[in-house]
Amino acid sequence: MTLKNVISPTFSWSRRMTNTGSYYEIRWLYINCARTRKPTQSDIMAPSVAQLETSLPQIPVDRVAELKKNGQNAQTDERVIPKGVSYPFYYPYYDVTEKWAPLEIFEHNDPGLRADPTKSHLLTPNASTRDLSPYLGTEIRGVQLSQLSKEGLDELALLTAERKVLVFRDQDFKDIGADKQIEIAQHFGPIHRHPTSGNVKGYPEYHVVYRDNADDLYKEYREIDIKNNLVSWHSDVSYEKQPPGTTWFWILDQPSVGGDTLFLSQVEAYNRLSPEFRKRLEGLRAVHSAVEQAEYSKKVGGPVRREAVETEHPLVRVHPVTGEKALYINEGFTRRIVGYKKEESDNLLKFLFEHLARSADIQVRASYEPGTVVIWDNRVTCHSATRDFSPEFRRHAVRLTPQAEVPIPATSI
Repeated sequence: MTLKNVISPTFSWSRRMTNTGSYYEIRWLYINCARTRKPTQSDIMAPSVAQLETSLPQIPVDRVAELKKNGQNAQTDERVIPKGVSYPFYYPYYDVTEKWAPLEIFEHNDPGLRADPTKSHLLTPNASTRDLSPYLGTEIRGVQLSQLSKEGLDELALLTAERKVLVFRDQDFKDIGADKQIEIAQHFGPIHRHPTSGNVKGYPEYHVVYRDNADDLYKEYREIDIKNNLVSWHSDVSYEKQPPGTTWFWILDQPSVGGDTLFLSQVEAYNRLSPEFRKRLEGLRAVHSAVEQAEYSKKVGGPVRREAVETEHPLVRVHPVTGEKALYINEGFTRRIVGYKKEESDNLLKFLFEHLARSADIQVRASYEPGTVVIWDNRVTCHSATRDFSPEFRRHAVRLTPQAEVPIPATSI
């Protein structure tokens, strides 16, 4: 009998802050599908019972029955999808046997460089726009993303670079099918495949966000008893050699209120610093690390599809389309300043992280309604989920994350 025959893990994601930053955390609820006793050594081929006991929390028998009733005993290859999921095709899928080769460097040509500055293919007479703040964020209605021509997609790349965050309403994007969604997103670059997160079965390009009320660890997920603030600013997978650029995110099921996404402009954060301080930052490089994310996934038995990487990036980068300089740091993955002693590095990063977090006047809040698609530029923004919604609601969303160029240092211009 293999481990798969004995237990069936249910996954839930959380973002936890530690003294070294934030990282994705998989929560496994230990469910014995065949029976309610703990498996013996003869039941298990791998890992060991000791490993199971240290990585999988015990769930009471009555809780097991409740979770089974709710359909929460999802397996790697035989999933029972909970009732009420509006888009079961996008229910998160985990395969711990999946292994991928390291990512290879490619030449990125940003489609925004080809765009018509008038944006006539994107912002037609039917379109209406409303800026959400002076520095970033625009809400757009009257544009159907699924119908854009190649010229329209080029102009979308340009507008995203200029406004950093775009909130499109009344979209049919979630209903056009995975192949079409991926085809459109690939216009902006090769789509990143996440090394540890849930994806869509058969479509590893998707990053799936899922949360519902069947998870008895919801209170711990929010960590409301031990933390006063659950905001966790980050830039997606910044540890990659070619981090994401124009990023797509849309909601499938959402709470009636809450569950918004916060964004901030790292361009304006850079501009707020004194000229002399900016000069000192421009020659520095910082290490962005995937190690903690991978180690935690491995610890709890989750997938680690690629070996964890650590990558040096310039502390200040230049956007290839707008030419704007921006800080390129985030508390999620930026770990240290190259060439600095630990105390020096920790203090500089602490100052910069606090500068980002406290600058409410360079931040914006994106709210969701049915048919919302949010597109942002990961190169010049940070974002954070807000975990303020009631646990009775399901929040289900997906992300497609095209990669962009190797970050251009400010010292190169």
